[in-house]
Amino acid sequence: MNSQNKKKKRQKLNPEAEFRFTLDHCSKTKDLSAAISLYESSPNPTLSLNNLNSLLYICSNSLSNLETRELAIEFGFKLFDLHRSKNSSIFKPNEATLTAVARLASAKGDGDYAFELSKSVKKYALAPKLRTYGPAIFCFSDNGMADKAYEVEEHIKSVGLQLEEPELAALLKVSAESGREKKVYEYLHKLRAAVRGVNGSTAEIIESWFNGEKAAMVGLVNWDEDEVKEAILTNGGGWHGLGWLGTGKWIVQRSSVASDGRCCACDQQLTCVDIDRAETEKFAQSVASLAMEREVQSNFKEFQDWIQQNSEYEAVVDGANIGLYQQNFAEGGFSVSQLEAVVKELYNKSKRWPLIVLHNKRVRALLENSSIRELVQDWIDKRILYGTPYGSNDDWYWLYAAVKLKCLLVTNDEMRDHIFELIGSSFFLRWKERHQVKYTFIKNNLTLLMPPSYSLVMQESGNGSWHVPLSGEASDESLKSWLCITRQGISEN
Repeated sequence: MNSQNKKKKRQKLNPEAEFRFTLDHCSKTKDLSAAISLYESSPNPTLSLNNLNSLLYICSNSLSNLETRELAIEFGFKLFDLHRSKNSSIFKPNEATLTAVARLASAKGDGDYAFELSKSVKKYALAPKLRTYGPAIFCFSDNGMADKAYEVEEHIKSVGLQLEEPELAALLKVSAESGREKKVYEYLHKLRAAVRGVNGSTAEIIESWFNGEKAAMVGLVNWDEDEVKEAILTNGGGWHGLGWLGTGKWIVQRSSVASDGRCCACDQQLTCVDIDRAETEKFAQSVASLAMEREVQSNFKEFQDWIQQNSEYEAVVDGANIGLYQQNFAEGGFSVSQLEAVVKELYNKSKRWPLIVLHNKRVRALLENSSIRELVQDWIDKRILYGTPYGSNDDWYWLYAAVKLKCLLVTNDEMRDHIFELIGSSFFLRWKERHQVKYTFIKNNLTLLMPPSYSLVMQESGNGSWHVPLSGEASDESLKSWLCITRQGISEN
């Protein structure tokens, strides 16, 4: 549409539509002055909630510009207060309204009002969102009001929301600046659990703390190494959570991590972090409950009992996935030689036989083949082959076994089917990263693709040092930057 046609179309708009059209343009261009002029020249300053929110949005987006900051705060509050007073009996802001005004209050330095606005979502029967609470946390953090920032965090938890990196970084900052070492430790661990890599501004907060005098003074001189090792084991590796270990000045440097998991700065070995014991058991119970709903209960219960009695495996093999790999499905091809190669390779690595999970129908068909009958029967005799019942989904069986036994799972299945969607747990991806073994056959030569030697997450070692991955675009893990944070004179643990 050319400019002439656009002009003709605009001429046909009624005043209300013309107001909205111009306001949308102001919003897209973030033009605060034009938005104010539009409002003040309007013959009817009473706004719909949608138009009010658009103006407040423009105001909140103008806060980062020092030239428009004061005007944005003044005009935004004028709008909100006027609209609320004129329509006091029927005024019902939505979450976007409260968030925009909370940001204005935060910019004004009024964290208490920003917090009151965020809490009022309950008054207006609105679903709470984290972005509504952020302004209060940021305001209290910027003004060194640690206790009030913690109060906002407690309220956020009470409404069932999870903090993300910006809020956690603000809480970490105010804790560090107020010298509250226990809180710094707490928020470092909350960051560890929430993000895989920290952004640049968060990294600066972490560096500032560890380079400070307070950080050098806090920590245990003597600690129970066995207790620390047990805590790390219980937590799934990568952290103990028992508090600061050691004393003395910290060495903070940027580093990278070699492919074998060694820090290139301090030579410490990073670990592959698993889900903890409690999460593992919860995961196993979740898989079992879902399987019992969808499988014949007596069949799956029988499998659970069998696993209880046969728990020595270090790997579980998805037999169908391997046997059918690169085979002709139309001809019903199934490669026992591929399955045998995987089984032998796993045995050579650990000197323990893996558990093969395969449909009973497939097992019976293999036993009818005289050329492989002896091999399959040998697997059955060694109790390393479990045939799942007719009509069952063997995914439930190999997944449950791998989780319950805390062992490796050999499959190229991406685990994106409906049964894995049912699980839907946040730690499922972490579990896969640590336990799934993929494979390839190139010219009949097997290669097992083992889990990575270390996890790309924040780690706390048994000697008290820290390694923090920085978020970035580097696809090659060897090029990714880390913060290496160690005490002077500590030994590798």
